[in-house]
Amino acid sequence: MLIQPEPQPESTLIQIIRLLRWDKPAGRLILMIPALWAVFLASDATPPWVLVLVIIFGTVATSAAGCVVNDLWDRDIDPEVERTRSRPLASRALTVKTGIVVAFVAFACAAGLAFYLNSLSFWLCVAAVPVIICYPLAKRFFPVPQLVLSIAWGFAVLISWTAAVARLEPATWLLWGATVVWTLGFDTVYAMSDREDDKRMGVNSSALFFGDQAANAVGFFFLATVGLLAALGIEMKLHWEYGLSLAIAVAIWFQHYRQLKQPEIPKPVYGEIFRQNVWVGFILLAGMISGTLF
Repeated sequence: MLIQPEPQPESTLIQIIRLLRWDKPAGRLILMIPALWAVFLASDATPPWVLVLVIIFGTVATSAAGCVVNDLWDRDIDPEVERTRSRPLASRALTVKTGIVVAFVAFACAAGLAFYLNSLSFWLCVAAVPVIICYPLAKRFFPVPQLVLSIAWGFAVLISWTAAVARLEPATWLLWGATVVWTLGFDTVYAMSDREDDKRMGVNSSALFFGDQAANAVGFFFLATVGLLAALGIEMKLHWEYGLSLAIAVAIWFQHYRQLKQPEIPKPVYGEIFRQNVWVGFILLAGMISGTLF
């Protein structure tokens, strides 16, 4: 009879990578996408590549900081939730002190990159910090905490747009609104997989708030996203390539809505819909760039 060797514990470095969620790139990319939408649209699809790199690394640092802050607030809740109980702070693989140090470093990296931006963009970065820090607390007292996350996501548009042109324009607010409702849509889907655990723990989520109408709420959020993105295309006089990318997005979002309306949905489907929205975002980005250039 062969004796199976006991699994070796993960190194501290691997645990920190998991704490930052760098092992799950979908969540990092889905914040980066609205920032890239904004910088390419604001600069007529030809932004300085140094600025693009600053925005890419800035979103990575900011999302990493947000993840650590979230896990610090939720370190006593996450062990009770199936999806999150193996997170490094929840499982006590990392100490609270380590988490605080990692969060400080991530925020410091984001702040360092923010100094490259103009003053308007810099102060928008500053304004975003309280929203990022308070989002994890919102689930304890606010019925739709995903709205707080959506507003945090919206700062990616405002910061990146103003970084390119140093002003806010009507098109900025259309893109901001589209980002907010899109985020409400895909993050409500994400929350649907945790409904039983959240209800048992007494924490709020949009999936619980909308109850049996959660799928319809997601469908409405995606429909609102389409309306705002269509208005954006008209406002900015984007060409047919953008319309094609939006049509593809509509088809995918409609399929997501149909999946969510099924009476029995395996939990992995929620995560798959979330990840597919990353591809939707990049399809729209391609449409925005080509619809401006050609």
